[in-house]
Amino acid sequence: MAVISEKIVLGIDPGTSVMGYGLLKITGKKLSLLQYGVIHLSKYSGHELKLKKIYDRVSSIIEDFGPDEVALEAPFFGKNVQSMLKLGRAQGVAMAAALAKEIPITEYAPKKVKQSVTGSGTASKEQVAAMLKTLLNIKEAPKMLDATDALAVAVCHHFQNGSPQSRAKSWKNFVSDNPGRVK
Repeated sequence: MAVISEKIVLGIDPGTSVMGYGLLKITGKKLSLLQYGVIHLSKYSGHELKLKKIYDRVSSIIEDFGPDEVALEAPFFGKNVQSMLKLGRAQGVAMAAALAKEIPITEYAPKKVKQSVTGSGTASKEQVAAMLKTLLNIKEAPKMLDATDALAVAVCHHFQNGSPQSRAKSWKNFVSDNPGRVK
């Protein structure tokens, strides 16, 4: 009798006003929704406080659900350098929370996530949410699109068989695998 593997994947859609998260339980090839939601950050003044809240909340989610892997949406390149810098910091803090618990992380480009879930790299957030509703048998249409974006990252990770674009098991591994990203 074959043993069916089981794992939990935490997907994160980094943000500085709203950060989405989604948790999937994967049993063999079957996907089950555990939880999804958002972390509201706009109520906090100061970027440093927002980063602390991201770290604390992601750490708490990790403690509550014990994910085996974390998948994050990589920041996209926009015109506003300050926004991108803040988004990168938010992503880095979320990564740090996972790496502190030695949970492997994987990053996916936004287009890769959309393509993986909907078949189109240019799909809207609403199209992604609609496809997830079908894929994960969500009864009610999701209203929190940052949360469904995070679920999409976790689904993408599953569809990619967890094959990483960037994976680190610890800070030491991350630094050695990414010397150009660390100063």
